[in-house]
Amino acid sequence: MRAAVVIPACNEAATIADIARRAQAFITPVIVVDDGSGDDTAARVRGLAVILLRNGVNQGKAASLWRGMQCALAAGAEAVITLDGDGQHCPEDIPRLLAAATLHPHRIVIGARLRGRANAPWPRRLANRFADFWISWAAGHRIFDSQSGFRLYPAALLERVDIAHDRAHGFVFESEILIGAARHGFLSTQVSIDSIYGASSRASHYRAVADTWRITRMVAWKLMRRGLYPQGLIRILRTQAPLVDVQSPRASADPRH
Repeated sequence: MRAAVVIPACNEAATIADIARRAQAFITPVIVVDDGSGDDTAARVRGLAVILLRNGVNQGKAASLWRGMQCALAAGAEAVITLDGDGQHCPEDIPRLLAAATLHPHRIVIGARLRGRANAPWPRRLANRFADFWISWAAGHRIFDSQSGFRLYPAALLERVDIAHDRAHGFVFESEILIGAARHGFLSTQVSIDSIYGASSRASHYRAVADTWRITRMVAWKLMRRGLYPQGLIRILRTQAPLVDVQSPRASADPRH
């Protein structure tokens, strides 16, 4: 499977080079999208064999992801892996996503932060469960960790979906694409990864009130357009989210092992 990695980055100078270098150990190309950073994010990766795309001004995570995805498709990728540049996702888990995609080539594979999730701040755990329920309902199937940005997308899906990716949809995009994918017959599956919190020294780009409201409004609108989609609710209440046990330990390239 030909895959590419897309890393959206905004003010990630402290971590981006390390994350990109570690991702390169498993997949090339690695595409870094610098979203109008005010620090040295771009300079930190210029010496690496990555594809660097730069947004002249900050356009939001959705626009950066979409631009990187289109670049990956143009390079012939059959799958696109996305992960954050702030250290919350371990590139050493990339082989786990690839293994799951081999078993389920027509599904989105989500790196679900299930290992050590009890250590996550309780407001975040509560918010994630809330989001999982509503997004699963709108998608019509159970999804674990719908807010994880560590994912593998089949190229066939990205060539079909048309999801808003302007600045206003910065953090809505990753929720909406799960719902849109299901409408196109691409369900989601999950592999377990570590929960890593506090990895970045910078403030979170996620605006708790504004972005949560935008996601909630998007999901509510989609449910109302389908008459509240009772079939989806019944389906998620009767089933469990598919969790793939790929029996693949984290790759030995992890510098912490």
